[in-house]
Amino acid sequence: MRLNFTLSAALISVVSVFAGSGTALAAACSSTSAGFEQWTTAFKEQAAGAGFSSRMLDQVFSSVSYSRSTISADRGQKSFKLSFDQFMQKRGGQTIINRGKSMKKNNAALFARIEQRYGVPAGPLIAIWGMETGFGSFLGKEHTLSAVATLAFDCRRSEFFTDQLYAALELVQAGNLEINAKGAAHGEIGQTQFLPRNVVRFGADGDGDRHIDLVRSKADALSSTANFLKGHGWQAGAGYQQGEPNFAAIQGWNAATVYQQAIAYIGARIDAE
Repeated sequence: MRLNFTLSAALISVVSVFAGSGTALAAACSSTSAGFEQWTTAFKEQAAGAGFSSRMLDQVFSSVSYSRSTISADRGQKSFKLSFDQFMQKRGGQTIINRGKSMKKNNAALFARIEQRYGVPAGPLIAIWGMETGFGSFLGKEHTLSAVATLAFDCRRSEFFTDQLYAALELVQAGNLEINAKGAAHGEIGQTQFLPRNVVRFGADGDGDRHIDLVRSKADALSSTANFLKGHGWQAGAGYQQGEPNFAAIQGWNAATVYQQAIAYIGARIDAE
C-alpha cells in the first residue's frame, strides 16, 4: 500500500463535509446486515458527488461485502477489559520486551534517525510494533475495504468509520491502496495498524524512496507511528509514563487504558537498555 505525498485539498475538504454532514447515509445505518446493498448504493452516489471516480467506486464496491467477522471482532474486544497483568500475559508482554531489545539493537541507526526527526524514542514505537502485529509478522486477513464499509454501515460508530471509508477511497483513487488489500478486522493497515485516515494524515516516508508503504517498509511504518505520536502532542525528551507529558500522546493511539499502560511499561523496559 502506497501513499502519494500530495492529495487534492479540494477533494479532502469536500469529503470532510460529506463524511460529517449527518445526511441520510448516517440515518440508513443498521445493527444487522439488512439493507447493506442499498446503503452501498446510496454511499456510492454521495462519494461520486464528493469527487470520486464513478468507475473506481464501481470497482471498489463490486469487491465489498458485509463482513460478519468484522462485526464479531468489533463486539468481542474482551482483552481490553482485562487487568494489566492479564493483558500483558495475553499479549505476550515479556516476549515483546525481550524481542524488542534485540529489535532496538539491530535497528539502532533507524531508531536514531526517527528520534532525531520526531523526538520519539525507540521504546514506545517498538511496544506498539510488537503488540499490533508481532513486529510485522501478522498484518491481518480481512478484506480492508469490506471491513471499513461494514463498520461505516453499522450504527455503533457509523460517523467515525464513514470518514475512514472516505479516507480509504482517497488512497484507492490515488493508486495507493489495492482494492483487494487485506488487513485487520477494523480496516487497519500495515505493520503498526493505521486506520486509513491516519495513513492520510500521518503517513511518513522513512526509507527515502518517496513512497509510503506501511506494509512492506518497517522504516515507513515506524516513522509514521512516530509522526502520529508527534501529531498528538509528543514532546521530545519528556517522559511517557502515566502522569508525564507524553502519556497523552500514547492515549491518542488507543482508547483502552490497559493498552496505554502496556505501551508505557513495555517501552520503558526497552528504553532502559
